[in-house]
Amino acid sequence: MNTRLQAFLDEHGATAHVHPTQRPVYTTQELASVEHVSGRAVAKVVMAVADGEMVMLVLPASLRVDLGCVRESLEAHEVRLATEHEFEERFPDCEVGAMPPFGHLYGMPVYVDPELASAPAIVFETGSHREVAVMPFMEFQRLEHPHLAPLAS
Repeated sequence: MNTRLQAFLDEHGATAHVHPTQRPVYTTQELASVEHVSGRAVAKVVMAVADGEMVMLVLPASLRVDLGCVRESLEAHEVRLATEHEFEERFPDCEVGAMPPFGHLYGMPVYVDPELASAPAIVFETGSHREVAVMPFMEFQRLEHPHLAPLAS
């Protein structure tokens, strides 16, 4: 686990079970398969730019981001997916594509699809493609204070 996330979880006495994956995983659907959980419980992190501001979108792995829905939910004029080049430097302690859903640790707002909020616990990468955390959604919400907003249709 990256040290920034570890320090934050330790500081707040977070309830999370962190463990290595059986093998490196590079997609959230692959993570769901390796962890033997529904894609509805795996938190997929998608980076977007809304009216020029980098934002973190978090939704179940089983869903796809709908930019029209995001634009409406965020009341933004322009929304697009961010390129890896645009965001990789914002996560210096994470492997690209393995960012944890704690955007406030990286100076950006986090928007979570309500569908993910219905999962009792969520599974997410901790900054590495070889390690995951399992955390009750309510604990994630207590720690991150994300904005709940429809992100997928």
